[in-house]
Amino acid sequence: MIGAQSVRSFTLAALSPDPDLANAALMIARLEYPGLDAGPYLTQLDALGREARSRLAAAATAPCDAPPGVDPDRYARVMALNEYLFADLGFTGNSARYEDPRNSCLNQVLDRRTGIPITLALLYIEVARRAGLEVQGINFPGHFLVSCPARPEHPSAGDLIIDAFHSGALLSADACRGLLRRRPHDPALETQLFRHATKPQILARMLLNLKRIYEQMRSFPQARDVTELLLAVDPWARGELRDRGLLAYHLRDFSGALRDLQAYLEHPVTPPLDEDERQQDDQIWEHVKNLRRRLAMLN
Repeated sequence: MIGAQSVRSFTLAALSPDPDLANAALMIARLEYPGLDAGPYLTQLDALGREARSRLAAAATAPCDAPPGVDPDRYARVMALNEYLFADLGFTGNSARYEDPRNSCLNQVLDRRTGIPITLALLYIEVARRAGLEVQGINFPGHFLVSCPARPEHPSAGDLIIDAFHSGALLSADACRGLLRRRPHDPALETQLFRHATKPQILARMLLNLKRIYEQMRSFPQARDVTELLLAVDPWARGELRDRGLLAYHLRDFSGALRDLQAYLEHPVTPPLDEDERQQDDQIWEHVKNLRRRLAMLN
């Protein structure tokens, strides 16, 4: 089980106002690689950033055939960063083994030069930040994206929307909405589709991907550790309390399961639960009653 000091260190890194994502991401990778030394990977990112900075500076002074309605400076810099990361270094989306947990570990993404949308986007953000290019994550449903805003002197230019999983492909807002129409979604959320993701939201999305993979692999100890870090990012995540309790139950930690499932049921709920959620809570209440009986018999 992950140690309290590791959780505290991750909490400080995740909730710090410092924009750095890599340090916290490498802490997440320690769930899969407990002895991981983050230092060499942070040094590698710094080196990538230095090389990217020189390439982006050269691109900004070269002639650029930017599409209409696009900030030419930002377009030239994004194209230069894409060429460096995806053409020269060979970073690419891992479509063949998407569910491999290594795709969620930044150290392995750097070693193997492949990953999933969230980890490749995080790599893109971290290299761009070191190169002096402002980019931000977009918590797009089902496929994490990156955006590069236009400069203030180009107020009519739209943000560049970048798909790091597909070699930095530029997507229009309409193309993104087209992707969304292939999946069930809440139309009321469409106005929030391109809202910039905060640092805790990016890290939580990484953790949720990893948790789902561990649960599918029935790696319950690691899945439980992921919920510890998710609750460090958002202590009010009611669903994570429930999941940590259910994982504790699978691991026969009955006192831990009872603690978390009781806290889940006592947690305030807004808005009101729907019928499916009420049925789920009824099932959790049955778990709690069974756990109380089981623990009473052990005392």
